[in-house]
Amino acid sequence: MTQYQVACFGEVLWDILPDKALPGGAPMNVAYHLQKLSVPAAMISSIGNDDPGHTLLETMKQYQLTTDYIQTDPVHETGKVYARPSAENPLEMKYEIVQPVAWDYISFTPALRALAQQTGDTFLVFGSLASRNTDSRQTLLSLLKGNRTFVLDINLRPPHVDKELLVELLHHCHILKLNEAELSTIGGWHQWPDNMESQAKALSTQYSIPTIIITLGDKGAALLKGGKFYQHPGYHVKVADTIGSGDAFLAGFLYSTIKKYDPFDTLSFSCALGAVVASYHGGCPDYQRSEITTLMAAHK
Repeated sequence: MTQYQVACFGEVLWDILPDKALPGGAPMNVAYHLQKLSVPAAMISSIGNDDPGHTLLETMKQYQLTTDYIQTDPVHETGKVYARPSAENPLEMKYEIVQPVAWDYISFTPALRALAQQTGDTFLVFGSLASRNTDSRQTLLSLLKGNRTFVLDINLRPPHVDKELLVELLHHCHILKLNEAELSTIGGWHQWPDNMESQAKALSTQYSIPTIIITLGDKGAALLKGGKFYQHPGYHVKVADTIGSGDAFLAGFLYSTIKKYDPFDTLSFSCALGAVVASYHGGCPDYQRSEITTLMAAHK
C-alpha cells in the first residue's frame, strides 16, 4: 500500500459564502496545502451520495489528493458550513455547521487500520469537531491506537464543544495547535494564570504534550517545544478572508517539521504560508510556492 507521510481525519464539506460555495473542511485544507508542498497526504472522510459529494470528490482528485479513504454515505448528505462575516470584524468569519452529515459517520475499516499502523516519520492530523458524533469519534479513537505522531487541531465551534471529549483528545496528542482564544478557554477551565507562555507550559505539563502551537492571527504565532517558548510576529498582507489560513499554517508547520527546520524557521515558514492563503479567498486557493519564500524575503 502507498506510504502516506500525513493522514488527515475529519470533515470535508462546502463552505457556503454569501456569494459562492467553496470546498473546505480543516483537515482537507491541511491535506491540500501539504500536497502543494509535495508531502504525500491521505484524506480520511465521508461524503453523501449526492451532487455536492460527487463534485467534492472530483475536486479532491483535481487537487491530486488520494480519494482511497473517502467513504460514501448512502443516508446522510455531504457536509455544508454557512460562513458569514463577523459583525465585529468583517474579515473574520462566523460559521453555522450543518448536522448531521456524512462526515459524522466515518467507519473504521481494515484499510484505515493499515494506514494507522504505518511507521516512520508519519503523522495523523485530526480536530475536535469531527468527534461531535459517536460514529466518527469511535473511528478516530481506533486510529489513535496506531503508530503515527498525533496532531490535534482544536476547533472550539459552539455548540460543538464537549469538554470531556476535548480532555480525552488532549491526552492523546503529541502536537497541539490552537488559537489564543482556545488557549484562554482551556486555561480558564484549570484557572491557570492569564499569560500565554504560562498557560502553554501548564497545558504541556497537564496533558504531557511535547509541542504546542498557538496561532495569533495578524500577530503571528508562538511555539512551545522542548520546554522552550518561541514567538514570530507574522507577516502583513492584504487580507481577502481568513478561511483556511490556520490550516495552511499547520501544513507549513508539518512540512517544516518533516524537513527538520529549527523552531524559529518553522514558525517563520508556517506564518508566511498562512499569510499567503489569507491574501486569497477560500481555504484552498491556487497559489505558487514561490509566494511563500518571496514574502519571507521581503520581511527580512
